[in-house]
Amino acid sequence: MSGIAGIVGWKAAVDEQNAMIQKMRESMRRGSQSITFSEGSMEYELSYDGKLYNAWELQEALEQLGHRFREHSDTEILIHAYIQWKEACVERLNGIFAFTIWEKHHQRLFLARDRVGVKPLFYTHKNGVFLFASEIKGLLAHPLVEPELDINSIAEVILLGPGRTPGCGVFKGIEEVLPGYCGFYEENSLRLYQYWKLEDKPHTDSFGQTVETIRHLLLDSIERQLDAQGAVGTLLSGGLDSSIISSVANHRFRKHGEILHTFSVDYRDNDRFFQANPFQPGNDQPFVEEMVQYLGSTHHRVLLDTDKLVEALYAAVDARDLPGMADIDASLLLFSEKVKAHVDIALSGECADEIFGGYPWYRDKNIRDEAGFPWAKSTLYRTSFLRPEFAMNATYYINERYKKTIADTHVLPDASPLERRMKEMSNLNFQWFMQTLLDRTDRMSMHQGLEVRVPFCDYRIMEYLYTVPWEMKDYQNREKGLLRQAMEGLLPESVLWRKKSPYPKTHNPAYLAAVSCKLKEIIEDPAAPVLQLVRKEALEDLLENNNNSIPWYGQLMTGPQTIAYFLQINYWLGKYQVRF
Repeated sequence: MSGIAGIVGWKAAVDEQNAMIQKMRESMRRGSQSITFSEGSMEYELSYDGKLYNAWELQEALEQLGHRFREHSDTEILIHAYIQWKEACVERLNGIFAFTIWEKHHQRLFLARDRVGVKPLFYTHKNGVFLFASEIKGLLAHPLVEPELDINSIAEVILLGPGRTPGCGVFKGIEEVLPGYCGFYEENSLRLYQYWKLEDKPHTDSFGQTVETIRHLLLDSIERQLDAQGAVGTLLSGGLDSSIISSVANHRFRKHGEILHTFSVDYRDNDRFFQANPFQPGNDQPFVEEMVQYLGSTHHRVLLDTDKLVEALYAAVDARDLPGMADIDASLLLFSEKVKAHVDIALSGECADEIFGGYPWYRDKNIRDEAGFPWAKSTLYRTSFLRPEFAMNATYYINERYKKTIADTHVLPDASPLERRMKEMSNLNFQWFMQTLLDRTDRMSMHQGLEVRVPFCDYRIMEYLYTVPWEMKDYQNREKGLLRQAMEGLLPESVLWRKKSPYPKTHNPAYLAAVSCKLKEIIEDPAAPVLQLVRKEALEDLLENNNNSIPWYGQLMTGPQTIAYFLQINYWLGKYQVRF
């Protein structure tokens, strides 16, 4: 994996242009995958971030068409695929990617992002110059790009954050290529179009056939993503999704006489302070231990201390370039550092809940049938933090985005009201909640040089699942019942049918005390950057009522994480020298 950055339309000398691109790349702390290919009078230059999981099939097809390869790398295969099929090449790729190809002979730039949005690609167009980069910081490294916010930016951070409107880069003038989009920049104009989306189709398979298809697609995706040149391990939480991946990986490793390395994360003294609730009914650790014994893996339990977790809140902002999921981001950042010490690549169970309907809002009829984003039912609460000069029609801002996503949901005309609503819920989660988690996974892991792969994000699985009726997904009235049935025999029954538990967070009261102390110190300083944006009184009230029942974002961001989110906002505004 690597970062990409580039400039089109810069009038300066070549050496100055190259120096600027180098500065943009260096700001992202990533390597670069690029290749130049000439064929007669035609010259192509590829900048690429990602991984192809069908590279060998592509190479074989291209060789049959007369192409010859030297290195057999993803970059070489991708440039040949573009030469052969031009923009239609993206429809043949199975993988995670963001890439650009400069056609020197046509003086145009082709750019594309993978179907699901695992790899990022930001851009801005200003004064006749087009800039692109894997990360926002890459664009901000260019003197043309200012770290400015407008009223919409503020709405993104306070009303929607850590989520954001699809395609929005938060900073004024910065946008992101949407998942499943590609297009050309030429003659000072950008034209992007959608080459893939979730589409409803008649589902004619029986339940048994559906189970077999899901099993085949998932096992194939995992097997493909286990192919790697570096050392591979799995992230094992003891939950259903990560346990499936670890079991399949373990079978592969055992077949080759190797032992799988598995990794779990926990927090100092969490066993002392854990309190069960409907979203997190039990501690993960016993299930991790059961899976390790079942697999016979070499296991690494990463235990995070409170002080390190608080400190990492700021590095997490550096990684994401935006305020994020507070300690949910910070913990993955620290976890990735420890995992990287043992392996180069880790497979994660991320995104199974979005596509199999695992979240509570899929199954709670009251939440499900209510308009709005089910993970952020806190519009009035969020609005109460804004300073008066930033007052806006918050309900309108959010509702317009919600309605646009609903209108963009493809559903067969004869679908029942329940089926229509479940398709809408799937699309809401795909375009919004899942993107926040994919942002988190990519930014935190890549910041530590770890490549995290997400087999559940195989577009073939998503295409097929989108057509599957809800009653099949809800098999035995259990969350992800279809997935559980499809994975029969791969896991201990106690793990296969355990109740869903989300990504672990710290329950140690020392964390709440630490972030509260830091926020109190910040708001006592009249020059604190966060006070330019939010009311001091609202933050004081947050500190006094930090155990309020209003979640900020999803199941994991409640009182302590809301406090930590404002710590991140304050750091972000200062570090990035953000101007309003």
